[in-house]
Amino acid sequence: MSALAPPELGLESCPRCAADVEPAQEYCLECGARLPLVHGVLTALAGAWRARVRWYPGDWIWAVLLLLAVAAAAATVAIVVTDDEQTRALPVVATSDRPAPAQQPRRQATSTPAPATRRTGTGRGAAAPAETTKKPATLVEWPTGQSAYTVVLVSLPSTAGAARARRIARRASRAGLPDVGFLDSSKYPSLHPGYFVVFTGVYESADDAASALAEAHRLGFPRAYTRQIVA
Repeated sequence: MSALAPPELGLESCPRCAADVEPAQEYCLECGARLPLVHGVLTALAGAWRARVRWYPGDWIWAVLLLLAVAAAAATVAIVVTDDEQTRALPVVATSDRPAPAQQPRRQATSTPAPATRRTGTGRGAAAPAETTKKPATLVEWPTGQSAYTVVLVSLPSTAGAARARRIARRASRAGLPDVGFLDSSKYPSLHPGYFVVFTGVYESADDAASALAEAHRLGFPRAYTRQIVA
């Protein structure tokens, strides 16, 4: 087993060319090498942790979290039992032999609300416009037959499904990244087949793509990188 990929943490870079890889990725997009697979519940949890946080404290963190959850549940049960016992211990004091007169329910005045009217225009006295519903993020397609540079946000195995790639692309678009979409790597000779690649931007030069890379990192995609797409 390679020293670059200890089984308790999972792969985060290619053992051959040191390029970044995603959890469950089977092939390196840079050199095409097949990546070793890791198994186990702790490995899966560790991989999910590292996909969101670069620093992984170790497998002992799961035992600590489990103990904290058990302690919190025990404290909640103890509080509920204590409150129930205190409620039962409260004395009942009789203040009169006569039963209290039944209180007549108060009748609340009801009024028919005036029908809402819609006002248009921007002059004085016009009603403020209603809050508009957010439109779903719009995704773009890679230009047909065009070779260019882009920023790759994430690459997912085709077995993960296009729906997952679409969700990540929409999240990136709502975060403010421009020209976000995803493509099938099998249709482009410069990419290793069998992946959905989520990208942002279509740039004529590598320098333009590199300038946009920092914004992708800032908006929640720290493992994004630039790549040339050859049609």
